Amino acid sequence: MPEPSPPRSPALLDSFGALGEFLVGSTRHRIARIDGLVTPRMPYTIRILLENLLRNEDGDRVTREQIQAVLGWGSRRSFAATVDVHPSRVFLHDTNGVPAFTDIAAMRDAMHVIGGDPAAVNPQIPSELVVDHSVIADVFGSSDAFGRNVELEYERNAERYRFLRWGQSSFCNFHIVPPGKGIMHQVNLERLARVVVHAEAGWAYPDLCVGTDSHTTMVNGVGVLGWGIGGIEAEAAMLGESLNMLLPPVVGVRLMGTLPDGSTATDLVLTITELLRGHGVVGKFVEFHGEGVRALSVPDRATIANMSPEFGSTCAYFPVDEETIRYLRFTGRMAEQVALVEAYAKAQCLWHRPESVADYTETIELDLGTVEPSLAGPHRPQDRVPLAETRRRFRAVLAETSPDADPDVALPPRPGGAGYELRHGAVGIAAITSCTNTSNPSVMVAAALVARNAARLGLRSKPWVKTTLSPGSRVVTDYLDAAGLTPFLEELGFHLTGYGCMTCIGASGPLVAEVQDAARNEELTVASVLSGNRNFAGRINPDVRQNYLASPPLVVAYAIAGTMDTDLLSDPLGHAPDGSPVFLGDVWPSPEEVARVMETAITPQMFTAAYRDVFEGDARWEGLEQEKGNRFGWDPESDYLRRPPFFDGMSSEPEPVEDIKGARVLVMLGDSTTTDHISPAGAIPANSPAGLYLRQRGVARSACNTYASRRGNHEVMVRGAFANVRLRNQLVPGVEGGYTASFAEDGGLRTVYDAAVAYRAAGIPLVVLGGALYGTGSSRDWAAKGPALLGVRAVLAESFERIHRSNLIGMGVLPLQYRPGQNARSLGLTGQEVFDIRGLADLVDSATVTVRADGREFDVIVRLDTDREREIYRHGGIMRLVLRRFQR
Repeated sequence: MPEPSPPRSPALLDSFGALGEFLVGSTRHRIARIDGLVTPRMPYTIRILLENLLRNEDGDRVTREQIQAVLGWGSRRSFAATVDVHPSRVFLHDTNGVPAFTDIAAMRDAMHVIGGDPAAVNPQIPSELVVDHSVIADVFGSSDAFGRNVELEYERNAERYRFLRWGQSSFCNFHIVPPGKGIMHQVNLERLARVVVHAEAGWAYPDLCVGTDSHTTMVNGVGVLGWGIGGIEAEAAMLGESLNMLLPPVVGVRLMGTLPDGSTATDLVLTITELLRGHGVVGKFVEFHGEGVRALSVPDRATIANMSPEFGSTCAYFPVDEETIRYLRFTGRMAEQVALVEAYAKAQCLWHRPESVADYTETIELDLGTVEPSLAGPHRPQDRVPLAETRRRFRAVLAETSPDADPDVALPPRPGGAGYELRHGAVGIAAITSCTNTSNPSVMVAAALVARNAARLGLRSKPWVKTTLSPGSRVVTDYLDAAGLTPFLEELGFHLTGYGCMTCIGASGPLVAEVQDAARNEELTVASVLSGNRNFAGRINPDVRQNYLASPPLVVAYAIAGTMDTDLLSDPLGHAPDGSPVFLGDVWPSPEEVARVMETAITPQMFTAAYRDVFEGDARWEGLEQEKGNRFGWDPESDYLRRPPFFDGMSSEPEPVEDIKGARVLVMLGDSTTTDHISPAGAIPANSPAGLYLRQRGVARSACNTYASRRGNHEVMVRGAFANVRLRNQLVPGVEGGYTASFAEDGGLRTVYDAAVAYRAAGIPLVVLGGALYGTGSSRDWAAKGPALLGVRAVLAESFERIHRSNLIGMGVLPLQYRPGQNARSLGLTGQEVFDIRGLADLVDSATVTVRADGREFDVIVRLDTDREREIYRHGGIMRLVLRRFQR
């Protein structure tokens, strides 16, 4: 597809001696040369930032001083410098893309009101959206599961899809990959990633991709510099705004050796996640280098890059090398494009040279030979558990969370039920899911071979296990079919359920009836095992209390075992029909067999066929009715799409920033509060504030759908803020779920939403108290939008995850951080105090403000790290800033 011409400043390029041209075949390309400006000791990611600044310097947003700061990268002074980066494209999915485009549609309405041209509000750079987050694993274990789940997807989401179709026809530079094509990051890796862009004006430059999903980093595995940003920030980027960021430190991870037999890329990424989360890489770039990189395929690298947000880094980059070129060619990229990538990378010093090591801010080493089979859980992806210790970990967590539970005692079979006994640790979900692992043929083939070997020995999945298969692209189905392995997966219940994120994002659907009843009525501790990237409490399924990340072959093994209360390395996996025990080693394939199947079953033609018509949908998609025109016609009766209120009452100029006085604490939360805790994505409980709102509007209990699907309706989402069923609010100890103490009334127990309504009626502003790593996890814009609409003015925490802090600022919510060594406990805060936050009018000149909580007074750090962030906060959020610019 054509790319818009980038801004360019030949005068500045010439002054740095950096304006150049080069030939690839018969095509001449203009480039901002960096080969004469960088040294071999500069990290590859910083080289890409340098090129971006050189090409976009305008003397206003991007300045000579920014370029000089990048050239001096590595000094203490450079890390205090901010730079304005211009992405080449923005990448979205449906559940974050719908609210992003409802905001932009509302901006068009606002432009109309002030007499401007609504069509002027339009994406300025290529913006691509993949519809992959809406399909739910309702039906499983049958040959018609895929077709029935797709039918349900369209029934539930037709209104949202019609809106996207309107956007597709109304906005320029906007392309949609319709449902059923695959998971966004695998589609990006296998088809959309350019690596090097060839623009219409003849420019060639690196494909710098930012996305509304934190796992946009997966494309780092193929040499694209990209990372996740909040939906709010993405809206601004689409509308032509630069991304203002501190010049980051870069952590170098040196890989050595090769993976041992029996260890997978999943085991490697879980090891790296544990290692880097422990080291601390939040707000930093990570680059992988060393001879060990050559031992990893692009899918292996992409598996690692995908989980960058789980270990906390901004990106996890693998430079372009011979393996990158082989992968691009194998996945069906045009020969001219592959040639451009290779020539450009070599000409611009972006080609990986293992012998040349950068002067990284910090260096970590990992011997791949030390990686062992592992899981991670039961609540965080960094909590790696060696396979041999999984049973012990399960029992320890069970004793901690359910002291009265006895894992050795079985619940009696339910009268009239299936007749089997259930014990604590029963695997309720075994899901081969997520872009993280289903993009990697080595682990998918291994899983299918485990299924084949187990089926031939007479083993089957346990009847209480919900088994699902949701690959990241149709290519997976094609090569499993070609290898003759699909029937064996189906024998164990792993029928195709859909091409989408599904279980990994909480769209897991209901459990088997007996298991669900036992979890709800008998407090049975149910587990899930999934090949995903996140396992936060309450994320996968509201009835599942322990969640473990694992490789696809281990997912199959646990489906057969049916319980977490087992040691797969020593206990039998199951028993053959003759009663003989079958162990994991009896069904585990050799690396040679996996490689042999991959070599014979996977062809370049599969990728070409799967993505030939990537932007064209099936008959259902193409048959959707859609509106025409520059402005969207909002339906006041809609339960999915409502005009957002973010521009209501907006003045032409920002109001003066005022202190926050008389605030109350809405919720008080501990460490590692995730964006899932703040704004859940899964099923909407019928008796929650959001569920009651929908039911009062005539929506059936069975049609409430998920929070993720309703993100275009602020009335639902504001009621879902802090409504996670596993939320633990310290204001109401011993209570689990979306509840708080309402000090606007009698201090009694209320839902968070009802308490916020009472505070609003009383004119009381709100704050949130958090611990370390507040806002970890997804790049969920509603984790900032929801609290903002509840009336939260500030969040005070020990530390923030990068994307969520940016989203808070983007919504005009002030992120405040305790001084080092301080936290709510050390300051004696209970959350029952009345808070005043003073000094906000001086934010331009001050890095701290004073907080008064009843009789205590202390200073806190203002996490507005750049002038740009202070400007956004002063405007009340980034979208108001952008609209005011359009007004001018």
